[in-house]
Amino acid sequence: MGSLDKHYDELLRVGRPPNVTELFPNSRALLVSGKAVDRALRQKTRAMTIAANGRNTFVVRGALKAAQRANAAVILEIAKSEGGPNPYCAVNMWNLARIVDAFCNELGITVPVAVHADHFAIKGDDDVEKARVQIPSIFDAGITSIAIDASHLPDRDNLLANLELAGYLPDWAGYETEVGEIKGKSGMSTPEEALYLIRGLNANGLFPDWIALNNGSTHGLESTGGDIQVEQTTEIHAALDPYKVSGAQHGTSGNNYDHLRRIAEATKTTKANVATALQMVSWGVRVNEFGNAELDSEGNFIKEPDKGVSSELWQQMVAYAEEKGWQKNNYKKLNLPFENLFQSEPRDVRQRMSEAVEEFTFFLLKDVFNAADTADIAKEILLEKKSCNPGPKAERLEEPQDWTVEKIKSA
Repeated sequence: MGSLDKHYDELLRVGRPPNVTELFPNSRALLVSGKAVDRALRQKTRAMTIAANGRNTFVVRGALKAAQRANAAVILEIAKSEGGPNPYCAVNMWNLARIVDAFCNELGITVPVAVHADHFAIKGDDDVEKARVQIPSIFDAGITSIAIDASHLPDRDNLLANLELAGYLPDWAGYETEVGEIKGKSGMSTPEEALYLIRGLNANGLFPDWIALNNGSTHGLESTGGDIQVEQTTEIHAALDPYKVSGAQHGTSGNNYDHLRRIAEATKTTKANVATALQMVSWGVRVNEFGNAELDSEGNFIKEPDKGVSSELWQQMVAYAEEKGWQKNNYKKLNLPFENLFQSEPRDVRQRMSEAVEEFTFFLLKDVFNAADTADIAKEILLEKKSCNPGPKAERLEEPQDWTVEKIKSA
């Protein structure tokens, strides 16, 4: 436990958002806004924490245990594609907070944990319409932070979608926005694109905690290391410095440890998403330093017999994927049909699944991301504010009359 846990009852009283206290009135879990986590990492400087995509419950369990060991403020998340209305994971945006809360109470987790809905994708007017109902519903289910991702749209429509949907977020909630679709056809993000989005939001009294960029990262399974452009990221973050928005690094899997250390040290990134690597580690698939699954001479995943799921279950998973015609990058879709089978494995198998995630995540938090002891910083912030809401980092710098919806549409 951290040095501030003598004040833990007070932290539970003032630090948990109202939706969390309503859902879990008797809980001892310190579920917090994403704002509190971001502020702690910014205060430490040259540090970022993991945003662990909980594609299965063993990832959630292992990541929480690692955060406790590292005394790190942490984010547990699920993306709309993973756990939204059309999911490929059993963990979803409506049960993630309940799973996190239950594990925190079971395991005695006392570090601050944000519960984040990642990549809430908006690809057109129909998505905007649905989001007006869906976004309040996930906050009703305990989400404390969200990424409104309209990066698939032209810059103007991205801004307009954010302006429309940010009004459905509680004022205390963590808020991430994105410019430049990851692996999109329009190329990597530029300072001008990022400034357009952030300036337009700022003029309308919206101050995102994070911005995600297309900075060379990739999502999903990669056979070689990723190519996150640190210099480009640093340039964009410098351009956005007056607006005090932090970076959210997507596609962290696929980059070696030295490259990730450079991201933490040289940019203003405070949130690093890790999904595929944690999934593979939990299953017992061999991964390299890049977090990429290793393949044998025939192009098959290397399943280590004494790690992850049992060899028998792994064979079932491979056979199921082959029957469905899924390529290696679609093995993520195995999470939904196999979650109950993961749960039905022998105890020692279940334990090693979560323990592998714990070890992998602990090393990232402590030795790569520089996130150790940020839990205490987040707790100090919450106690000082006596509120779950640390408030915005920035102030309005832009003229509202220059960024009305009508002017944005006509520009």
